[in-house]
Amino acid sequence: MSSKKRVVVGMSGGVDSSVTAWLLKQQGHEVIGVFMQNWEDDNDDEYCSIKEDAADAIAVADIVGIDIEVVNFAKEYKDRVFKYFLDEYSAGRTPNPDVLCNAEIKFKAFLDYAMNLGAEVIATGHYARKVEQGGRHYLAKAVDDTKDQSYFLYRLNQSQLSRSWFPLGDIRKTEVRRMAEEAQLPNFGKKDSTGICFIGERPFREFLNRYLPRSPGPMVTPEGKVMGQHEGLMYHTIGQRKGLGIGGQGEPWFVAAKDIPNNKLIVVQGHDHPLLLKPELTAQQLSWTQDDAPQPGRYTAKTRYRQQDAACTLLAIEEGVCTVQFDEPQWAVTPGQSVVLYDHDICLGGGIIQ
Repeated sequence: MSSKKRVVVGMSGGVDSSVTAWLLKQQGHEVIGVFMQNWEDDNDDEYCSIKEDAADAIAVADIVGIDIEVVNFAKEYKDRVFKYFLDEYSAGRTPNPDVLCNAEIKFKAFLDYAMNLGAEVIATGHYARKVEQGGRHYLAKAVDDTKDQSYFLYRLNQSQLSRSWFPLGDIRKTEVRRMAEEAQLPNFGKKDSTGICFIGERPFREFLNRYLPRSPGPMVTPEGKVMGQHEGLMYHTIGQRKGLGIGGQGEPWFVAAKDIPNNKLIVVQGHDHPLLLKPELTAQQLSWTQDDAPQPGRYTAKTRYRQQDAACTLLAIEEGVCTVQFDEPQWAVTPGQSVVLYDHDICLGGGIIQ
């Protein structure tokens, strides 16, 4: 990052993107901030923090000494991310909208907007690193492995990576907060946002009810014994323990599968029930950070964020479907989530679990 560049920073009002803007300004780059408004259905809702976040981003920009624009990407978000989110839940799967938001909004709609502002690169507050070698751009894990977000960025391609910077990739989160406090940024102590951006902290079930019809049905064991009623398959995910309402003696109950044609939720007793352990998976909608698929062979993979990397073998990729075989069966592999492959610290890409 030695030569000075015109950089557009995606500013969310959070501490990470604020320190990103501050760091780049300190390094002498020409920095412009953009606050992305991706949701507008219920801005006045008690759970929606868009106005507060925008105010924080504007206050930070003022202190850092940069211009900032508030740009509305709500239409793109609804068309490209939210529609997919609802379609997946309707089909009984559990999508990860953060993955799609990065691929479609932050590194597509926002990237295009930034380039129209004359940006040479964009920067975000993601915890990930980019390594350049032989004219190729590699996505690598962050130094702070407790915060690494490469899992959410696996759908970025060479064109997107070549125009993106991740200044926090080499910095630990505790250090980022310290920098923010030292720079007197007003949000240095702001807690990290959790959950899906457009749902915020609101009850998930209540949110889905607005958009999808409830469809109650039986909760059954693999042998067919009815254990209770579910309010809708969409409210449940594989490996879920809380909120099933099945009491009684012995080990806790977990969601093991969904029988979608018959609207049945399959539940099992015991964390290590065989139905919760999968030795392999298949994935579609594949996306590779080097644009080309990696060779079949030995890698590690995550089937959910914050999971330890699991040793695996990537089998042949045929007709846009890959098969991943694990050395040790993986717990609660969930259709709709992403499997992401790694070669040591390098994120290779991945796909949507079937």
